[in-house]
Amino acid sequence: MMALDAVRAFCRALPGATEDVKWGNDLAFSVGGKMFAVVCLEPPHQISFKCAPEPFAELIEREGIIPAPYLARAMWVQEQELGEALERREREELLATAYELVRAKLPKKLRTQVEASPRGGLSSRRGRAASRRRRG
Repeated sequence: MMALDAVRAFCRALPGATEDVKWGNDLAFSVGGKMFAVVCLEPPHQISFKCAPEPFAELIEREGIIPAPYLARAMWVQEQELGEALERREREELLATAYELVRAKLPKKLRTQVEASPRGGLSSRRGRAASRRRRG
């Protein structure tokens, strides 16, 4: 259950990300109304997410990762048991990429709204300004 909680916390922290239950027992994470990741709430908690073509091809060669049912043609993969094939850090990097791939395809107006939405209490603009100040 810890891995599921970590996925929820990570995905919900992304700017403009929302979660809702679809198809009865799947927790879907979306940005701008478009899904970027889905976790089955029933054990073993499979997780599916969008990939770029090259990582898709590499990931499906690994034990415990398959092309996601129904979504493989859209370059989605599925870790068949959450936490078995991917380490937390790698999974978070892949989820961040999935989010960015979906966000990048949103209409410009919607993308702008998402970029301005809160992330952990700070708008992403303020966060970027703060990080610029820290760097230099």
